Amino acid sequence: MLDTNLRNYYAEQISNKLLDYKEALRQEFSITDRINTCYLDDILNEKDVLEIYHAFPDKQNLLQLKDLREHKYVGIQLDKYNPILEEIIYAFQDSRVVDVISEITGLDELMPDEYLYAGGVSLMEDGCFLNPHLDNSHDKDISNYRVLNLLYYVSPDWQADYGGNLELWDQGLKQPCRTIHSKFNRLVIMVTNKNSWHSVSPINHNGRRCCVSNYYFSPIPADQQKYYHVTSFRGRPEQNLRDMVLRGDTLLRNMVRKVVKNRIKKPHFYKKDGKES
Repeated sequence: MLDTNLRNYYAEQISNKLLDYKEALRQEFSITDRINTCYLDDILNEKDVLEIYHAFPDKQNLLQLKDLREHKYVGIQLDKYNPILEEIIYAFQDSRVVDVISEITGLDELMPDEYLYAGGVSLMEDGCFLNPHLDNSHDKDISNYRVLNLLYYVSPDWQADYGGNLELWDQGLKQPCRTIHSKFNRLVIMVTNKNSWHSVSPINHNGRRCCVSNYYFSPIPADQQKYYHVTSFRGRPEQNLRDMVLRGDTLLRNMVRKVVKNRIKKPHFYKKDGKES
């Protein structure tokens, strides 16, 4: 079903599903003493999700990010891939979806990001991981706060023991994390602020864990106070040496960004028609 109505078709399913469970999601998201999160299953018809999954490009056609912080494959320049992927990503930016998510989270003046700064599609396979981190605090122009992370998982039959699950460090990295299974057709809505440490557990399965990611921004921070930071990584509790290295890396990048933040080129966003806007 590829036509000009595909984005609307997805968005209508998503918004209706969220509306049906709005009150339960609102209550879950507002639970105190943890990173504000909620999730909902069966967002789209199963046939539609399978089409999205099979539209994911091979890893050879994605950008590999591999270092001490992470190992994953990402796609941001969507005009290079199956058009289905662009339609599902931007369906989450439809005003009907944004409005109901604002009601669920209680966050005002939400703005989806058409440039997909650090959003897009991601693929993880055996050996991939994402260490504990805080997302970059702002949008690509450093004018609005990043306040929500929407993660939509589309890998069929993905079992919890395969790894690749979302880990939420509610009480910091010295306490056990809370895990949300990256289950097929599941949408996770997560706040992003200066305390929302999260990670992805290492994958130990020969398969593709595929995710559609969106961020929402707002001129109003998700915390009581204003703040600014680059994407900040830490080691896992057992990774003492890696933790020291990553803390130093974050400190250095924060210092550099504060000094020259208006002159740093930011390549990880969607350049429509091959041009920066």
